[in-house]
Amino acid sequence: MARICTLSEAIEENVRDGDSIAMEGFTHLIPYAAGHEIIRQDRKELFLIRMTPDLIYDQLIGVGAARGMKFSWGGNPGVGSLHRFRDAVENQWPRPLEIEEHSHAAMANAYEAGAANLPFAMLRGYIGADLAKVNPNIKSITCPFTGEVLAAVPSIRPDVSIIHAQRADRKGNVLIEGISGVQKEAVLAAKRSIATVEEIVDELDPPSPNAVVLPTWAVSSVVHVPGGAFPSYAHGYYARSNAFYIAWDKIARDRDSFTAWIKEHVRGGKPEDFARHVGKRSAKAA
Repeated sequence: MARICTLSEAIEENVRDGDSIAMEGFTHLIPYAAGHEIIRQDRKELFLIRMTPDLIYDQLIGVGAARGMKFSWGGNPGVGSLHRFRDAVENQWPRPLEIEEHSHAAMANAYEAGAANLPFAMLRGYIGADLAKVNPNIKSITCPFTGEVLAAVPSIRPDVSIIHAQRADRKGNVLIEGISGVQKEAVLAAKRSIATVEEIVDELDPPSPNAVVLPTWAVSSVVHVPGGAFPSYAHGYYARSNAFYIAWDKIARDRDSFTAWIKEHVRGGKPEDFARHVGKRSAKAA
């Protein structure tokens, strides 16, 4: 059963040094506030998992919290590179970073296999691609019924998965609306999970047709964090801060400016401060 608690408590109880950690949210509902609390609690040796790592993983890599990352695309959406990610791979700053690259299809199938407690996922993929030459976790398997050769990848079973969602009720059931990505599969595949939410309500509204409800037994901790997905958007609550994504390119390009930004806005602040103050500055920059 999910425990409703503070963000500090949720990270302290569920995220441990050395964990494999998935923080999912596709385009919106990216759990930035939870990622910042991981930085504040100075977690180390994390193996990051995310289909599309963007700014929050750039920040975790830049502070030296990550030992490696499994992913299928990495960048600042609509802007360019993740400079802290690139610096870690190309120059080993602030530490070397192990990388394991997959396709989107492989990652999605691997999450689904993990949620089903299967050891691997198979798919029609990587045909004519060279990624298998540099990733030993991409293998092939022959179908025992047709003889067709298919791609196979290990299932994703994180130690902890973290998502952001719109609402939870007081029993800990969590409602996700809009683009759901692989949040459901990430939570079901994990040993432990955290859901930060915009609201905690007495009863969940009847969901829209494409909504997902995660039952309380599937979630370890539920945390009320309004604005917890900023600068990404939360469908029905606030828009994406395109200005911040643009501003991040300059902030992260230089090691000193990145470190100063983390010190001011993450280590020295609270989730509500980040969304309020940084959001206002981003709006003015736009």
